[in-house]
Amino acid sequence: MKLNDWILIVDDDTELTELLEAFLEKNGFQVKSVANGADAVQRIIEEQPKLVVLDVMLPDLDGLSVCREVRNDYHGPILMLTALEDDVDEVTGLEIGADDYLAKPVRSRVLLARVRALLRRYNLLSKYQDETEESGHDYRLQVNGLTIDKVSRSASIHDKALELTTSEFELLWILVENAGDVVTRDYISEAFKDMGYDSSTRTIDLRISHLRRKIGDDPRVPSLIKTIRGKGYQLAIQ
Repeated sequence: MKLNDWILIVDDDTELTELLEAFLEKNGFQVKSVANGADAVQRIIEEQPKLVVLDVMLPDLDGLSVCREVRNDYHGPILMLTALEDDVDEVTGLEIGADDYLAKPVRSRVLLARVRALLRRYNLLSKYQDETEESGHDYRLQVNGLTIDKVSRSASIHDKALELTTSEFELLWILVENAGDVVTRDYISEAFKDMGYDSSTRTIDLRISHLRRKIGDDPRVPSLIKTIRGKGYQLAIQ
């Protein structure tokens, strides 16, 4: 489903929305806005904006619920705005499919940098998918019962489909592509930075934890995604 070339801001703070809208438009973006969660769900699914800036605290339907409801029908980037240092919002947002998060109070230039990074990553992935489909190459990797396909953006384990966020898919691809080798946190951090994701060690560890749970790897004694103390992670070859 093709995305339209504009950004949707979902926030009931009228003053903030107007400031962000004016700033983004000044920097070359087309921007629309909506002030409540229920309307946001309908507009995101029906109008398919290029990117969504989504506040957690909304009337009618909170931002986390909005993200959960639209994620199966909307494949563009979602940048969530969370309360300052609210770990629960951050963790939940990543679990239900947000691509990145930004703590309030929002600084315009930081938001602009995140938006540009997410759109750059999305455009690169779209270009990559188009090129691979045209070339007819099979960009599929298999190891330990895991199958991951770069073109269809799908993954499964023992023929059971995995419901992964975009960032989780990219992380799993990195691990499977380097199966048997140690992938350092620095390597993952640089790869994520290039794709426009938060690349902090804390977030990488969080995404690893989510991946383990989704593929059925015991987090207490993981046998698939192993932690290599002081270095990073290794997808073991069994």
